[in-house]
Amino acid sequence: MLEANTKRLQAEMDLVKRLIDKDSDALAFLYDNYSATLLGVIIRLVNNQDLAEEVLQDTFLKIWSKIDSYNEQKGRLYTWMHKIARNLALDKIRSKEFVKMGITDTITDNIKSSSEFQVDNQLNKIFSEDLLKHLNDDQAFIIRLMYFQGYTGEDVSKKHSIPLGTVKSRVRAALKKLRIVYGIKLKSNDESF
Repeated sequence: MLEANTKRLQAEMDLVKRLIDKDSDALAFLYDNYSATLLGVIIRLVNNQDLAEEVLQDTFLKIWSKIDSYNEQKGRLYTWMHKIARNLALDKIRSKEFVKMGITDTITDNIKSSSEFQVDNQLNKIFSEDLLKHLNDDQAFIIRLMYFQGYTGEDVSKKHSIPLGTVKSRVRAALKKLRIVYGIKLKSNDESF
C-alpha cells in the first residue's frame, strides 16, 4: 500500500509540474478525470445545472491560473481543487446575481444529502473510500459531510445536533490522522487545515 501511495503521489506531482509549465494536455487530463467530481460538489451547493457548469469553468480557470500556489505540503491536489470549487460555488450562492434569480434564500437550503445526488465518478469513490477507511466512524461521518457533500462546520452542527467545537475537533483529529497516514508534514508553525 505504501508503494501504491508513493506512485500516486509521484504521478500527482508530475501532473502539477506539467500544469505549472502550462501543458494544455495536463489540463485536459485534469478536466477529464476530475470535472465530474467537482461538478457534483458544485451542484450540491448551487442546485442549478447551468450555474454549476459556469462555476466549474471558473474553477478550472482558477486552477490553471493559480496552480503555482498549490502546496503539496498542505494537502493533495484533489483537496486543493475541491476547496477552490466549493469556495467559488459558495461565492456564487452569496452573489447578488444568484439572489436576484430567486434560486435560493439561504445556502443551507441548497445542500443535498448524498442519497439525493450521487456523483458517478470512480476517482471520487476510490479517493473517499481510501481516505475514510483510516478514520473512526465519527470522524468519517463529519469528513463525508464537509468534504464530499459541501456542508460547513456550522451546517453539520445544526443539522446533526453536534456542538460546533466537537465538529471542529473531529475534523482536526481526522486531518491530523490523515496527514500521518499519507506522510504529509506541515511546517512547525503551520497548524491550519
